Amino acid sequence: MKRSFEIDPAQLTVAKIGKTVGLDGKLKLHLSTDFPEQFKKGALFYSLGETLEIESYEVASSTVKFKNFNNVDDAAKLTNRTISATLDSTRQDCKLGKDEFFWFDIVGLEVVEEGETLGAVESIERYGVTDYLSVKTDAKLVDKGLPKSFLIPYQDRFVLSVSLEDGKIYATYAKDILIES
Repeated sequence: MKRSFEIDPAQLTVAKIGKTVGLDGKLKLHLSTDFPEQFKKGALFYSLGETLEIESYEVASSTVKFKNFNNVDDAAKLTNRTISATLDSTRQDCKLGKDEFFWFDIVGLEVVEEGETLGAVESIERYGVTDYLSVKTDAKLVDKGLPKSFLIPYQDRFVLSVSLEDGKIYATYAKDILIES
């Protein structure tokens, strides 16, 4: 599963701009995406209603230079801003492998185990190297005294399959996690 963080329905936060590096307008970039390849020359990103075009990006140092920000003073104005990409550009520029999904496609799917709906994915959290589905428990199960939410590790042991077409994540042992939460 690959991550991208949602800020509004049309855009995803992909990085936070850090401090300036050198005098020519370069900035440290703190990525919040698994796709550094999207930071290529000419790529467009958005911040506070402003369009920012990548002039260069250095993977090893995670530094970026935006077009028309040619000195340290201009670049410093961007420090601490988040930058976003559109859903369409993310789908186009970020290639997924087999059985990989964007986080924004997983959020909202129902979690089903043995035909029973356990709830819906509200968000995805990463703790260490493991992604967890944060599930809002189905109201019928909450009425039976089960917790309002629970976490399912996004691992083959718990997630059998994901069907974007059906809007469902088919799980196993997830109800046990819910009961023990």
